[in-house]
Amino acid sequence: MLLAVNRTLNRMMPLITPLSVLTGVLCGSALSSYTYLSPWLFAFMTFAGSISLGFKDFVNVLKKPLPLFACLFILHIAMPLVALGLGNMLYHADEFTITGLVLAAVIPTGVSSFIWVSIYKGNTALTLSIILIDTLLAPFVVPGVLSLLIGTSVELDTGAMMSSLFWMIVVPSLLGMVLNEWTKGAVAPVWSPRLNPFSKLFMAAVIMINGSVISPYLADISLYLVGLAFVIVLLASTGYALCFLTARVLRWNEADEVALIFNGGMRNISAGAVLAVSYFPAPVAVPVVLGMVFQQLLASLAGFLLSHRAKARHTAEQTTAA
Repeated sequence: MLLAVNRTLNRMMPLITPLSVLTGVLCGSALSSYTYLSPWLFAFMTFAGSISLGFKDFVNVLKKPLPLFACLFILHIAMPLVALGLGNMLYHADEFTITGLVLAAVIPTGVSSFIWVSIYKGNTALTLSIILIDTLLAPFVVPGVLSLLIGTSVELDTGAMMSSLFWMIVVPSLLGMVLNEWTKGAVAPVWSPRLNPFSKLFMAAVIMINGSVISPYLADISLYLVGLAFVIVLLASTGYALCFLTARVLRWNEADEVALIFNGGMRNISAGAVLAVSYFPAPVAVPVVLGMVFQQLLASLAGFLLSHRAKARHTAEQTTAA
């Protein structure tokens, strides 16, 4: 039954996040009192995704670290600078929106990127290594980059943010990886199918709760909100395009290219929303929550383009052979 539920939820991934945001906004304050549950639900999601991570694949990737370093550079240097530039150009007088854009860009890559990389036959070992390294660095990188780029324009509780990231992401990840090593990888095929449906449902719950907190800012569809949605789509699309161009310029194989595209394009947007709601004024969370609406849709579009390119290449090869 859980396998059937998980397959259904996988097909619904592009719809789960926007529907969850809509539900949270419509429920309003009815859900906002459950904000304290978000870190715990997210910790479970991180643990469930981490039991597939092993140290052996990680060591193998470190022997050829250029793709790993390139992805981390795009995630935490290039894209936050792009977000800061867009924010200052379009919202120079709105420090909360600028902070939200930078936060949406600087949070670590999403665990769900592994699903998309697997579907489109990318380098899963590289993907797991990027997720692992980025997860371990998150408590230091996210507050550090925010402090560097945002400075004193918005008050940052760096210590509390680092502590939250540590317990939400690092500890569950390490527990999952230790369990993977202890069972010699046997835990993943048995428990991943059982835990994955709950992870997706918990993700929907986290999005609903965070959506309810900022419902006053999303309830009225204004010109500002529509414009910000376009900016979020542009920012996320820039991430995908930058990853694609990097892989092409460096002439990586197709598996590494697919891994870079999804890991560099996607973000752990649920973690970003938890941080935004917990440690910033509510308007900062608006760009992050809007990112939730479009993330899976843009991942679907990237996958469609990759699939179309692969089919075109296969047809060309058949024509040449004929």
